[in-house]
Amino acid sequence: MTQQQINKGLWLGLLGIAIFAVTLPMTRLAVGTQEAPQMSGVFIALGRAVVAAALSAVFLLATRAPLPQRQDWLPLAITAGGVVFGFPLFTSIAMRYVEAMHASVIVGVLPLATAAVGALLHRQRPSAGFWLCAALGSALVVVFALLRSGGGAGLSIHFADGLLLAGMLCAAIGYGYGARLSQHMQAEHVICWALLISLPLTLPFSLVNWPEAPLKASAWAGFAYLGVFSMWLGFFAWYRGLALGGTVRVSQVQLVQPFMSMLFAVPLLGERLDAVTVGFSLAVIATVFAGKKMPVHTATWKEAT
Repeated sequence: MTQQQINKGLWLGLLGIAIFAVTLPMTRLAVGTQEAPQMSGVFIALGRAVVAAALSAVFLLATRAPLPQRQDWLPLAITAGGVVFGFPLFTSIAMRYVEAMHASVIVGVLPLATAAVGALLHRQRPSAGFWLCAALGSALVVVFALLRSGGGAGLSIHFADGLLLAGMLCAAIGYGYGARLSQHMQAEHVICWALLISLPLTLPFSLVNWPEAPLKASAWAGFAYLGVFSMWLGFFAWYRGLALGGTVRVSQVQLVQPFMSMLFAVPLLGERLDAVTVGFSLAVIATVFAGKKMPVHTATWKEAT
């Protein structure tokens, strides 16, 4: 892996993260609030996958994509379980009950989870300094979440936080397996096939959960973004970036995702961005740049264990 490949992978990873960063605010627009509900979380999660699957079918036909190899079907199913079902379902349901600002900080645990999955799957051996930077960045966002969760009245626990954490775990697994497939499949084809093999489940369940009441135009706009960008185009850049730069290293770019999401939440949802958020964002971004300078070695399974 050359430095040029690593740099290209980091930039592509950052592009993917910029697209994904709008996911939580757009999900909040689509799902609404407890006081003014819009679409159900189940419809958003599965319906957006149907939209992306339709685009995937056209793309695969247009590019004359070959069928996945026999040994790729199980990793594709695991990838789909993580990024087509798990992450969208858990986060879409949770976003009815928490603001995008709050949910964004929970995303901070994703880089460490993705790096751990990537190291296991790709038999990579990050240095102690790399893990220290990853742990420090994750610790910063966890502290931020604790400071903000109680709204100044102490810490509070909400079941939505558990759903968000479960979504992060699903995403990490889906990212890890998708990145491994991207080593020998075109990155764009990985998410397309994952979406297509999910269609027998996503299509009927999305139709069953089709909204019956009239919805705001903003809810449909949020849903459209989720289907085209969050569920499809974002993965084009993200999986290719992971394949080029390495899952363990490029995953650390995710540390900026919570704060990018917060910035998008201000104009889209009218949520407030304060000095504490800016301060934590700068500290976390610093750990990203420090972490990418740390060595990440390839190790055999015996050496890694």
